[in-house]
Amino acid sequence: MEMPGLKIQKLRPDAKVPERATEGSAGLDLCAAIDAPLTLAGHGTALVPTGLAIALPSAEYGAFVFARSGLAIKHGIGLLNGVGVIDSDYRGEVKVGLINQLDEPYTIEPGERIAQLVVLPVSLLPVIPCDELDETARSSGGFGSTGR
Repeated sequence: MEMPGLKIQKLRPDAKVPERATEGSAGLDLCAAIDAPLTLAGHGTALVPTGLAIALPSAEYGAFVFARSGLAIKHGIGLLNGVGVIDSDYRGEVKVGLINQLDEPYTIEPGERIAQLVVLPVSLLPVIPCDELDETARSSGGFGSTGR
């Protein structure tokens, strides 16, 4: 059985097709497709284009955009929405919402790796409205309710 592939379309000639940094990397590095350096002020935000569009093989897959740990730890740069979700039927440009979580400005260079894209299987479970849910040992116990 042939493994399904991720189709990637370059929307700009200077866009970089994402690659894995190592053979064991789960994520594909997404790069900034910008014409000039972009400075994020302290606590500032920006929507950064990648110059790419993708096509997932089916609705059984989703693409998820995660922060790069190096940018986050070294420079405080994270994703504005936590994790970006790209649905299987989206064909527009992949853009990355970034936030500078520190006081110092940070400059994103053209072609810089700004996030990582991970393709994961998704379960398209039917939604079943109900009046009650099954009881469990935890039940509705919230944060810290397990004593750990």
